[in-house]
Amino acid sequence: MCIDWGRIRQSGISLVELIVFIVIVSVGVVGLVSVINPLVRFSADPMDTKQSLAIAESLLNEVLHQPFTWCDPEDATALMAQSYADCANPQNVSGATPSTETSRYGSGPGTFYDNVADYGGFSKANIDDASGGNAMTGYTADVAVARVGTALGLADDTAALSVTVTVRRNGHSFSMTGYRFRYAPRY
Repeated sequence: MCIDWGRIRQSGISLVELIVFIVIVSVGVVGLVSVINPLVRFSADPMDTKQSLAIAESLLNEVLHQPFTWCDPEDATALMAQSYADCANPQNVSGATPSTETSRYGSGPGTFYDNVADYGGFSKANIDDASGGNAMTGYTADVAVARVGTALGLADDTAALSVTVTVRRNGHSFSMTGYRFRYAPRY
């Protein structure tokens, strides 16, 4: 029996085809890794955004649930006042009134914020909850309060306040805005 090697066809792949295949697959893998690498590196960003949202929403909710009257709520005429002139401690939007109100959580009567406008200019690094615990390290919160009554179509500019809470972390910021209307003499 004699084998005619000229007639037998070789099946399979050649060395050249194998090398071309390896080069093509390598280029594809490098491309995939270069796209996925930034995604993996910045995968914590959604968590920062969620935390910023939770902090801003919580602080905005805290501020908007405070009374908004002509007078500081500790003023004896707060429940009856019809204007700023009726108050011993008129409430304004430039910060805490009276000046003894120095924080979100004070140590006694007259030391903590008790009106929406008291929060104007509030700024805190490592923001915490209203009890002073559970600090969120690396987050900074700022509160801006502005009169917007006429912008909302009201005759009195002091009848409504815009409250904007801005939370910052690692160069990113997140803001939320809410509005509070005066229902004086009620809270």
